[in-house]
Amino acid sequence: MSLKFFDKLSQNFIELLDEKDDYNVIIEVKNKEKSFMAHSNILKHRSSYFRKELENIRPNKNNIKTIIKSSISAQIFDVILKYIYGGIVNLENVETRFIYDLMLIANELEFEELTTKLETLLIETKASWLKTHFSFIYHSIFINNNFKNLEKFCNDIIVKYPNLIFENSDFISFPESALISLLKRDDLQIEEIKIWDYIIKWGISQNPTLPKNLVEWNKENFLTLQTTLQQCLPYIRYFHIPGNDILDKIQPFKKILDKPLWKDLMQYLISPDRPVNSIILPARSVLIPELPTRDKEQFSTIITNEHIAEISSWIDRKSSTYFTFWNDPKPSTYSLSDIPYEFQLILRGSINGFAPQTFWDRCHGYYRTVVVMKVKGTDEIFGGYNPLAWDANLNKNTWVETKDSFIFSLKNGNIENSILSRVKKSECALKYLDKSAQKSRGPYFGDDFYMYSLSSNFTLDQLCRYRNYGYYEKPITTAKSFSIVDYEVFKIIKKTI
Repeated sequence: MSLKFFDKLSQNFIELLDEKDDYNVIIEVKNKEKSFMAHSNILKHRSSYFRKELENIRPNKNNIKTIIKSSISAQIFDVILKYIYGGIVNLENVETRFIYDLMLIANELEFEELTTKLETLLIETKASWLKTHFSFIYHSIFINNNFKNLEKFCNDIIVKYPNLIFENSDFISFPESALISLLKRDDLQIEEIKIWDYIIKWGISQNPTLPKNLVEWNKENFLTLQTTLQQCLPYIRYFHIPGNDILDKIQPFKKILDKPLWKDLMQYLISPDRPVNSIILPARSVLIPELPTRDKEQFSTIITNEHIAEISSWIDRKSSTYFTFWNDPKPSTYSLSDIPYEFQLILRGSINGFAPQTFWDRCHGYYRTVVVMKVKGTDEIFGGYNPLAWDANLNKNTWVETKDSFIFSLKNGNIENSILSRVKKSECALKYLDKSAQKSRGPYFGDDFYMYSLSSNFTLDQLCRYRNYGYYEKPITTAKSFSIVDYEVFKIIKKTI
């Protein structure tokens, strides 16, 4: 039988840290903004990292060794030291980003126990934040390569929504290890030829000196691309790509493939029953329960087909009623059977994240778009229509002119009637924001209606706003500021007959 008194032991060691008795180590952090006193024996026995550091540092005349950690903030190192001495980590009233940064520093300092605990905490309690900052998270975990649970968490999301990575503006800077981990997945939900296209794009971007025109490529250029992609190419499922795509997309780059593979691929196209020497990887599986057919899929978590008919009518300026000579009112809005537009989803906050920058990254270049959002607490649905293309590459905030934009609120179970408000000051119909403003501000319809968040998450702070300043015809709500449950952006596409 053993009696354990860890609480008292922890308290005593924290007191030793606070009183700084007999210290022989100084740790300077964040550009020497603060210095911490510590004891070499405790540091060495608690961390293999500090053991190695201290062995390579010569003491001064007072027999004190100095460690400089410029990349670590004083706030984070204070938590680290209290963990080293007392085994206590206080995370009350700290932001999730602090927990994430603490995990990275704990990993850097080789505190495996703390790193694993923080990784688990983030996955189990901060999943929404991880999704909101998905691109940043995905980059950093593969740079460190020690966060296997976070890696699995991210990859499980990506296999269902691969566009989060492949259509992200940061895709070309993704680490090779991250791409390979995805290519190995049998359940990656994307056409194989598209995977090929993205991998070629990534490989070329790593070699900016390659000619832009493929016609100008020589043998050395193809060899350069082959060398860059040599770890990725074995995981492409070549034998499950349609023949037309092989001829149109793969053949121009056949020189980066091994000759036996290309020969087998050509034979397989002509006579698929004949055996080949190359390894044929299995086709990627389609997760039917998670990705149902279009008929069964809920195209939106916010609006219905009835809303689409109404918004389509507003886009085409169809009045709600018209009168015959006998003053017999008849509807002239679109019915469910004659909606002329398809609403193609570009962004959904609950999938792509609620950071304002995500809106500008994903919607840049798209024109004829509708933004809809569901308000937290009231169940109201607000939105706006932009007939022009969103531009995320401006150097300053710029007013954009159009006579065809409008904002609206939609009827639902609690709201009796929809409200349409067309632009009144066409010269200030929309505001496109510069890079610095995009970090906190999303779409802007005049100065009347916009999405805003200082915490980089539209669902957290109540800063999305409607103000009746007269840029648009009439009020769409009495609310002044609000946060949202979810929001979506749709590209409006004319249906083909």
